[in-house]
Amino acid sequence: FGNALGIQSTESLSQSARDQAPLSMLWLWLQREGTLALRAPIDIRMAVGFNAGKERIPLERVYRIAGYSVYYRQGNEFADPRAVVTVGFAAEELLRRVKVIVHEDLHDDKNFALPWEIEESVVTPLGSLITVEFFRHRRDDENLRQAMDSLAEERRLSRELNALVTEAERLFGSETLNEAKEKILALMPSYPAYHRQFQRQVAGQHAATVLEAKLSHDLAYYRYFDTIASLAEAVRDLRTLIQDLKQFPHPERDDRLKLYLEELKAKYSASGI
Repeated sequence: FGNALGIQSTESLSQSARDQAPLSMLWLWLQREGTLALRAPIDIRMAVGFNAGKERIPLERVYRIAGYSVYYRQGNEFADPRAVVTVGFAAEELLRRVKVIVHEDLHDDKNFALPWEIEESVVTPLGSLITVEFFRHRRDDENLRQAMDSLAEERRLSRELNALVTEAERLFGSETLNEAKEKILALMPSYPAYHRQFQRQVAGQHAATVLEAKLSHDLAYYRYFDTIASLAEAVRDLRTLIQDLKQFPHPERDDRLKLYLEELKAKYSASGI
């Protein structure tokens, strides 16, 4: 199925923990307090690998780092041959398993080899779009419905995140740091799709401490999600969109992906697609 769309499969998640010892990762993102990664990559990004599944290494806390907001998460699934299917991943619903495997395959350099913040912006929406097509191809109506609902929810999240970030940037520029944080967190329930994900993913972390890093992290994943999903609707041929995105020249400009997506929109409109 992937080959038909021009995607090469990889060794990520191709073996189980019965065949190979699991490796898990701890990812950390740090952003200077009072700032957001809107026009430049997130300030600090790092990862630590452990020779065990995340279930065996529960992280209690990350201590505050002066001057920085910190967001972290642990995972067994990532783009590397050492990522294997654990018991926990095997027990996940089929929709999530398909989406994760597609997402990690797309990350391989055979498919996309871009700077992290750009690659996530491309891979995340493509993974969800391909998942929908996979279940359509399988004629699995129930999982197709769930995949389409999930895609719609992510598109809402993308729009809400962009709107919230606009407000957050304004508040960071006009209020004291603590006042701005309080007002941004108070605004968040007005963006319900994003608020649900934020609460779920920062469970156990302090919301005010994690805020700038989490918003900056999520921008890398969802800033252009709705835009790319709209391009998929316009082109009506996912393979064409994937191949066009693979041609992204990534010039050294902070708005490079945005401009390229605008070019694709103009191209599809001009060709009458």
